Amino acid sequence: MEPFLNKFFHNIYLKMKSDDKVSNYCMFDSQLLTSFTSSLYVAGFVTSFFASYVTRVFGRKPSIVAGGAAFLAGTALGAAAFNVYMLIVGRLLLGVGVGFANQ
Repeated sequence: MEPFLNKFFHNIYLKMKSDDKVSNYCMFDSQLLTSFTSSLYVAGFVTSFFASYVTRVFGRKPSIVAGGAAFLAGTALGAAAFNVYMLIVGRLLLGVGVGFANQ
């Protein structure tokens, strides 16, 4: 979405606007955009290993509550983000929620 790119990934937005032939964001080399995209998946993958231990030791209910709290915190941080680093931390927390939910 153009307003999102303009606010958080302004350089990519400018490149996208300057080249009308390219419609794929992957054509733009941005490690920050890659970090934003992959942070949720990496956090979910890593957390899924720890979530099984938490469930085994504390039970299923605390594990579900921890996942829900991570989802809530990640959503709140993403909604309140004013820079891309807050977005990445919010997506990391969402990934923790995904890891607990997958477990």
